[in-house]
Amino acid sequence: MEVRTLGRTGLRVSEIGLGCEGFIGKDEAFAREMFSIALEAGVNCMDLYTPNPEVHRLVGRMIAPQREKFVLQAHLCTIWRNGQYKATRKPSEVREAFEEMLQNLGTDYVDIGMIHYVDTPQLWEEIAGGEVMAYAREQQAAGRIRHIGVSSHNPQAALAAVESGLVDVLMFSVNPCYDLLPGDEDVEQLWNEKNYERTLVNMDPERQRLYETCQRLGVGITVMKAFGGGDLLNGELSPAGRALTVNQCIHYALTRPAVASVMSGCRSAEELRASLAYEDAAEEERDYAAAFASFPRIRWEGHCMYCGHCAPCPKGIDVATVTKFYNLARAQGSVPETVREHYAALAHGAGECVACGACEKRCPFGVPVMENMKQAAALFGR
Repeated sequence: MEVRTLGRTGLRVSEIGLGCEGFIGKDEAFAREMFSIALEAGVNCMDLYTPNPEVHRLVGRMIAPQREKFVLQAHLCTIWRNGQYKATRKPSEVREAFEEMLQNLGTDYVDIGMIHYVDTPQLWEEIAGGEVMAYAREQQAAGRIRHIGVSSHNPQAALAAVESGLVDVLMFSVNPCYDLLPGDEDVEQLWNEKNYERTLVNMDPERQRLYETCQRLGVGITVMKAFGGGDLLNGELSPAGRALTVNQCIHYALTRPAVASVMSGCRSAEELRASLAYEDAAEEERDYAAAFASFPRIRWEGHCMYCGHCAPCPKGIDVATVTKFYNLARAQGSVPETVREHYAALAHGAGECVACGACEKRCPFGVPVMENMKQAAALFGR
């Protein structure tokens, strides 16, 4: 299992993590099987959005033997009432739910305290300047929350949170269909079929800006809905009009800037093994470029998807990584020190490009690679 650093938290997380959807309504035998498979494969992190006390108790028992090595991302602002999940912003309910969660988990801290489901900029402003954030920071100071995060489906709200400096982690819905749609305060618009009836071209600029800003500021991203609730894996349900594979969906998410881990919401051992199989998948099994190029209702034109089809470069330039750093700097309007340092560590700079054009011939999306290399060399000085 590959591990990645979760932004400026310094936490090292497995690039495949556990979602909690599959554990709802299941017994301890199911939980033991799932955790046995996951832990044996090297999974060391989990998202726990549900306030269900039974799930908390199950998870607590499963991770107890390796609590210090296990990264638990658990949500604030969710409560359990009358056997059902409910989102809340009431400080008294947030406090009560957090105390109950820690008790049921059998732990005295969570690694990431994720402020749940912030899908409007207005709501973020209310939280940022209100009692919920004050409580989260109070718990962080006490060591009961190690890092503060926020979950969102709206790039506008997420960007406001990221740029505030108040959060270290963003949980965001990342997949190649949702990424084409503009931000909306109604999350259901992400899977509304009508939004995909017209031809969509290239990633929504706000989403691209969000990912690049997270990379620049050191805010790590954990991914939800990488499979679009399973729709992307079904040719009849996929908004793209064609099915993707589990490996392609995971690889797409993991190649976005700042993404550290995909939280896979598996509902069976078979589904979990399918996600974990990504770690041993061949490059051609992970490759999403050909599939994207064949989508009947979605197109990418001139936009680097970091798919790696441009490789190999005869001069050894890692073209996709150079392009990613170039895009990060261009989005900022200057070269952040961290980006400059990472670029300097590359074995070969864009200035070594001899404009042979081999990369452009292989690019499925018509990216002007040679011009990008010229601009990157001028920007970074080599």
